[in-house]
Amino acid sequence: MITSLAGSVHVPEGLHARVPAEERGRGRDDVRLMVSRGASGAVTHHGFAELPGVLKAGDVLVVNTSATLPAAIDGRVGDEHVVVHFSTLGDDGRWAVEVRTPDGEGTTRPRAGGPAGAEVRVRGGVSLWLDQPLEPGSGRLWWARVGSADVVRHLHRHGRPIRYSYTDRDQPLSAYQTAFAAGPDPYGPGSAEMPSAARPFTPEIVARLVSRGVQFAPIVLHTGVSSAEAHEPPYPERFAVPGPTARLVNAAKAGGGAVVAVGTTAVRALESAASPRGTVRASSGWTDLVITPERGVRVVDGLLTGLHEPEASHLLMLEAVLLKYAAGRELLCRSYDEALARRYLWHEFGDTHLILPA
Repeated sequence: MITSLAGSVHVPEGLHARVPAEERGRGRDDVRLMVSRGASGAVTHHGFAELPGVLKAGDVLVVNTSATLPAAIDGRVGDEHVVVHFSTLGDDGRWAVEVRTPDGEGTTRPRAGGPAGAEVRVRGGVSLWLDQPLEPGSGRLWWARVGSADVVRHLHRHGRPIRYSYTDRDQPLSAYQTAFAAGPDPYGPGSAEMPSAARPFTPEIVARLVSRGVQFAPIVLHTGVSSAEAHEPPYPERFAVPGPTARLVNAAKAGGGAVVAVGTTAVRALESAASPRGTVRASSGWTDLVITPERGVRVVDGLLTGLHEPEASHLLMLEAVLLKYAAGRELLCRSYDEALARRYLWHEFGDTHLILPA
């Protein structure tokens, strides 16, 4: 039994989702859905296609429309073969990048950062120069100056989606796009990694939800590269909450509907746009907000997400949502016990977890 979700429990090897759901079963929505209800403490199990029957008319699903970039590209530092993960575009035109070492099996392993001033030559004849670590004391991510190339266009020509070692093989970029992914927008170039909580949605499920009276509200948060090994807290990311979304969310809360964030990125964006009293206003820019049980949530009533590694900082956000209903860590631990016992699958191609108030 899990008594703590911080550092002592690891996901069994057989529970890593190694290929997309459509390769394992009938389609993207052929994943499981665990529902944890904060007010009652009940944990129930469903197929994702049952989601329209779980939500009710007047509820709002807040979805991230950021498109996923083919953010990994091969390169060299001197004679050393490396893989560069392009993470975040800064206001000054530099990119935050992670330079990693190929592992010989199609994925990568961590590499010591830098050194400052190093030239990294990437596939397609473009160079970048490492300036300084993104965060003092951490050498994983570096700000880099890039030559005259259009980075996004260059990545689409020469890059591929970021892939971690728990997956079996490279997948096409389409496997990393959600049904809500939009094209380039004024708030940034896209996400280094897929906002994966929305991956199981299909046009058919969206239509059934709309016919039931569930509404959709778009936000944008361009995710940077995650810390697959170190589980560091998220760093600043670009976000936007449009005016119509703010009005829709405020109206839903006034009318008794549940505001359900699809993914931790949607939580971060919404809560960054919220006043201390929980009113959402149109906002855009950078957010460095980290949701913890101590900070709590002001707007979000529910959360649809994947299953996270026990060390991941995202679990603090899940606990914060559950604490809104006096549940918190005990219910989260029990939910994860059931997910392990029922052999739910983890990661971006895996099963889903829905936290609801009642």
